[in-house]
Amino acid sequence: MKTPKTVPEVKLSWEISADEITAILAGSHSNPFAVLGVHQAGDAFVARCFIPGAEEVTAMTLDGGVIGELKQLHADGVFAGPVSLTKLQPVRYRARRGDAEWAVTDPYSFGPVLGPMDDYFAREGSHLRLFDKMGAHLIKHDGAQGIHFAVWAPNAQRVSVVGDFNNWDGRRHVMRFRADSGIWEIFAPDVAIGVAYKFEIRGQDGVLLPLKADPFARRSELRPKTASVTAAELEQEWEDEAHLKHWRETDKRRQPISIYEVHAASWQRRQDGTMLSWDELASSLIPYCADMGFTHIEFLPITEYPYDPSWGYQTTGLYAPTARFGEPEGFARFVNGCHKVGIGVILDWVPAHFPTDEHGLGWFDGTALYEHEDPRKGFHPDWSTAIYNFGRTEVVSYLVNNALYWAEKFHLDGLRVDAVASMLYLDYSRKHGEWIPNEYGGNENLEAVRFLQDLNIRIYGNHSNVMTIAEESTSWPKVSQPVHEGGLGFGFKWNMGFMHDTLSYMSRDPIYRGHHHNELTFGLLYAYSENFVLPLSHDEVVHGKGSLIAKMPGDDWQKFANLRAYYAYMWGYPGKKLLFMGQEFAQWSEWSEEKALDWNLLQYRMHEGMRRLVRDLNFTYRSKPALHERDCEGEGFEWLVADDHQNSVFAWLRKAPGQKPVAVITNFTPVYRENYSIRLPSAGRWREILNTDADIYGGSGKGNGGRVQAVDAGGDITCSITLPPLATIMLEPEN
Repeated sequence: MKTPKTVPEVKLSWEISADEITAILAGSHSNPFAVLGVHQAGDAFVARCFIPGAEEVTAMTLDGGVIGELKQLHADGVFAGPVSLTKLQPVRYRARRGDAEWAVTDPYSFGPVLGPMDDYFAREGSHLRLFDKMGAHLIKHDGAQGIHFAVWAPNAQRVSVVGDFNNWDGRRHVMRFRADSGIWEIFAPDVAIGVAYKFEIRGQDGVLLPLKADPFARRSELRPKTASVTAAELEQEWEDEAHLKHWRETDKRRQPISIYEVHAASWQRRQDGTMLSWDELASSLIPYCADMGFTHIEFLPITEYPYDPSWGYQTTGLYAPTARFGEPEGFARFVNGCHKVGIGVILDWVPAHFPTDEHGLGWFDGTALYEHEDPRKGFHPDWSTAIYNFGRTEVVSYLVNNALYWAEKFHLDGLRVDAVASMLYLDYSRKHGEWIPNEYGGNENLEAVRFLQDLNIRIYGNHSNVMTIAEESTSWPKVSQPVHEGGLGFGFKWNMGFMHDTLSYMSRDPIYRGHHHNELTFGLLYAYSENFVLPLSHDEVVHGKGSLIAKMPGDDWQKFANLRAYYAYMWGYPGKKLLFMGQEFAQWSEWSEEKALDWNLLQYRMHEGMRRLVRDLNFTYRSKPALHERDCEGEGFEWLVADDHQNSVFAWLRKAPGQKPVAVITNFTPVYRENYSIRLPSAGRWREILNTDADIYGGSGKGNGGRVQAVDAGGDITCSITLPPLATIMLEPEN
């Protein structure tokens, strides 16, 4: 032990008033930094501390030099006394009670970590690296290592960080308030990685709120626990520069994009029914998708959420990959593994609303902070959730920073933005009198529009390899057009009309389809009004809707034939593709988040045939530029047969400059048609590159023997082909 230095006489009082001691012990002192810690008193220095349970306290420098013995001012652990220092600096205390002795590094002796520019940019809403400043970060500060905590709670009377490191005692780490930004911060020395914590907030009325999880937490406890967890900065040796370079430098509208939509908790499970870890998922899901030819995996939300049946759409931790599948590093490894084999990863992202769980964002500092106070703007009647206040700079910044966080830290390839329609309309799911018009008297949520435009400007400006996809179910104009042209700025939009119309048509008995021919032709009237993704998503196989195969009419053979024809029709249709897991092998049962997919079905010929078809569709789509290069441009499509409603036949040509065209022909009746005449753009032999009625897919094996001959009959080039029953075929010229 080092010899204590001589302590100079302190001319100013080093003691604390009774009122302040009472406030510290009650946890009601709003600024203990003004009292506790090291302070200059005339020409000398004093140290004051609050260490519950201590009977004696010795003050020391961080390197262990004794600088003074402190006097006990209150039996509950308040001490003060002069210390031998020549400047303000952090100190450590050796506390004793009986034979017990422990060390405490004084959090109140450290200066702030954030600076005036952080306040300025945070308040202005232009801070694009809030995820490096807010939340909990392991740093070295003034010679000590610990965690810096920062949280936005401008209307709180007092905010403390509590956790395992201070026995969840809100009096121990009361945070410093930064009035210019409304942010509270504290450097908590000696706090380690992997420690649970929350924020204890006293509202304006002095009432303690339920403990709040950290809005910027990068890791959380596994449900049903709800605390945030201190996490190290993400370390991942990325091996994906070639993948990122490809998507940075290409026009995504002209690339093949076939998305496999996955609910990570139920794709597969262990034998005991528990969920796979990210590493276990990587070992099976990545090779499966690579073999199936999908270009992207889209996960239903994996940001932390408390309630399994919400599928992740009611998230309480936007910055934390859910603990269900392990630590955040596991997800980073998964993304890296996908990129190494050329598969992109898209995250379902939910900026429209958040759940009202008491540990979440709701009434965060005792006021409507992240949401609107008026329920006509701040409460979502469909989901009993809170709606973000898109008119508040800090809220918009919180969400935009989150999108940038996933793109930068986890190298995500895309964000599919959920429930955009609910954001755009003030009267969404509301009756007359239940909503507040905008400043012009309309129902458009102008604040949400500006948020979405800002989001897309920031994403594409900072991460050009990333694409944003809007789930938008209305006719809002220019969703996927650039902001500078008056659009929302998304890269793509889900084509909900395609999904609705085609499934309506496919669910009908073929005998009636001729009367509903326009359900399939109508979509081409608007197919190029947006950059579309064609979604057969999870929404179509839940809540009593059954699976896709169960929607098909007829006996079992006809159901499979219908679905095969439908898939090939969709893969030949203009637009990017999305298919929800399990539908690629025609799972019979409706999807349930509680169990794995019915993988045992693959032992049966018809289900394995369906899987093979989807695989071949993906590789055909990817290998034939005519099928993808003009997915979003009208020049890539030409009707060949649009009006044969009597036979329920549809045919078109897919084209791309300098590439062989592909003819897509579908017969949506169970009638086998020979010598069906169809116009083609060039004479000669055309090769049948795909036939959904092939035996290998579970079909009847009827077709054109691999080739057809187109002949020029006085200027009209026609071809006599065989149309298998309930089937789609694709043809391309041999030369």
